[in-house]
Amino acid sequence: MTGDELQPSDIDNDLTPGFDIVRPDVLSSPVVFASPHSGRRYPLAFLQASRLDRNAIRRSEDAFVDELFAAATDFGAPLLRAHFPRAYVDVNREPYELDPDMFHSALPGWVNTTSPRVGAGLGTVAKIVAGGAEIYNCTLDFDDAVRRIETHYKPYHAALQGLIDAALEKFGRCLIIDCHSMPSMALPSANTTFGNPDIVLGDCHGSSCVREITHIAEQTLRDLGLSVQRNKPYAGGFTTRHYARHHAGVQTLQIEINRALYMDEVNIRRLPEFDRLAERMRLLIARLSDLAPDVLAPPLAAE
Repeated sequence: MTGDELQPSDIDNDLTPGFDIVRPDVLSSPVVFASPHSGRRYPLAFLQASRLDRNAIRRSEDAFVDELFAAATDFGAPLLRAHFPRAYVDVNREPYELDPDMFHSALPGWVNTTSPRVGAGLGTVAKIVAGGAEIYNCTLDFDDAVRRIETHYKPYHAALQGLIDAALEKFGRCLIIDCHSMPSMALPSANTTFGNPDIVLGDCHGSSCVREITHIAEQTLRDLGLSVQRNKPYAGGFTTRHYARHHAGVQTLQIEINRALYMDEVNIRRLPEFDRLAERMRLLIARLSDLAPDVLAPPLAAE
């Protein structure tokens, strides 16, 4: 297939709005699909401040994941899509997980500077892209991080909360499917010899959704010929942990898709197998959108 290099329309210092919501004609499913890392609109000033070229800067993208889940609206579910790139601001982190070494001056004491994500260089404003290459050729102003969080991070999460509230109002329950992709190279914690599995389902080791939901997703994917692992090496990020509220009827499940199934990871291009995988995801979406109400219902209050 043809290349998918950044186009002039992908480079713009005004990234607002930083997301969109693709809505069904009729909201008929309590499932909300979110793609927080597939954004590919890059601020010119950000590119100019980076030591990486315009291909290398994209290594952290969950490229094309929003397209893999585009069928959500056919089954009555909305799809939330970030347009800004993860390397610019990562909405699957706490609002302020920042590496103090990236900034000119000391950070306020309330900033989380010690999380494992910060230590790995992958805070709310990342130090590196996937693979470990450093992004910036200079230190940053804290005010710049604040602007990214105020204009992109917070509106994205406000939109996600709005979709949750709409599902709760109409159905009394909500299931968030947080959609991601992962490198094909195995990570040390994956316990695999030849690479990562096709799919990793993250339910925070059973705490973010009932195990029946994870089991149904896993069995559906296995029936489609895909290899599946649970919680290794990805158990779920900020979104999965933060929004899960069983008592209120909100459950969350993270899905990570092996990029080798559908894209050229070096050149960031769709492979001919892309359409086949999209059809498999369509079948998964159909199954999740048709979960029995009692699976998603909040637990009964104790008498």
